[in-house]
Parts: sequence; structure tokens; C-alpha cells
Amino acid sequence: MLKIEVIKKEEDFNNLPVNRDEYVDFLYKHLDNFGDEKSAINKCLDFAFEKNGGLGGFMLAAFDDQKLVGALVMNNTGMSEFIPENILVYVAVHESMRGKGFGREIVEKAINMADGNVKLHVEYENPAKRLYERIGFKSKYAEMRFDK
Repeated sequence: MLKIEVIKKEEDFNNLPVNRDEYVDFLYKHLDNFGDEKSAINKCLDFAFEKNGGLGGFMLAAFDDQKLVGALVMNNTGMSEFIPENILVYVAVHESMRGKGFGREIVEKAINMADGNVKLHVEYENPAKRLYERIGFKSKYAEMRFDK
């Protein structure tokens, strides 16, 4: 049975079977080629913990028999109306546990916990895109970036 734990502050890792580094390693590995470097993941967690000017947020850690099988990071944007209040930055499910509904369960819990609307970025070829659409996410804009 899936047990989803909420992480709102750094100290919450003390009550979990994984520490922060293991959580970051999990995201790094199971986001596959749709993820970021560990340094970026750590910055995202710091943002959720309101460090270095971060606006807050939360993480979810999903366990099956004390084994981490899913992770999610939601950050507050500090905006509303023109940009949703929350951005779902990362969600990953252990490769051996995919297709069991864990991703949906984790994402739906995060949406229910979030104050306000939620947005996310997903690459067109990411198989998780179908999950997000089934949950109710809609593609409103194409994201464009200018890298300096």
C-alpha cells in the first residue's frame, strides 16, 4: 500500500526512511532524460524550504513498504491570476513501479494540497504528458526560452 509523506521543512526528512540526498538522488535517477542536474534539484528544494529568497512549497515522498517509489516537488510562484500560484516542478516514480497509478495518486494529492492553481512544464515526448492530461491539465501555451 502506498504511503505518501509530506515534506514542508528540511527537518521533516528526519522522520522519513530517506534523507535529503537520497531524495535528490531518486529524482535525478527516475526523472530520466526529462530531469535536471542534482544542483538544480537541490535549488528547487531550497526554494520550497524558503531558503535563499525561495517562496515556499512542499514535497511529497511516496513509500511502498518503506521503499521510496515516488517523489514530487511543488513550488509557490508568488503570483496569481496571470500565472498560477503553484508550479509542479518535479514528479518521478521508480521505473519498476510505473503503470500502477502511483504517479496519478501523488499528483492528485499535491493538487489537493496546493493553495490555488497549478501549472507544470512537460516536454511533448514525455510519456507522463498523457497522465497530466487525464488528470485535467490543459496545454494553454507553448513555452519559449531564450538562453543566455
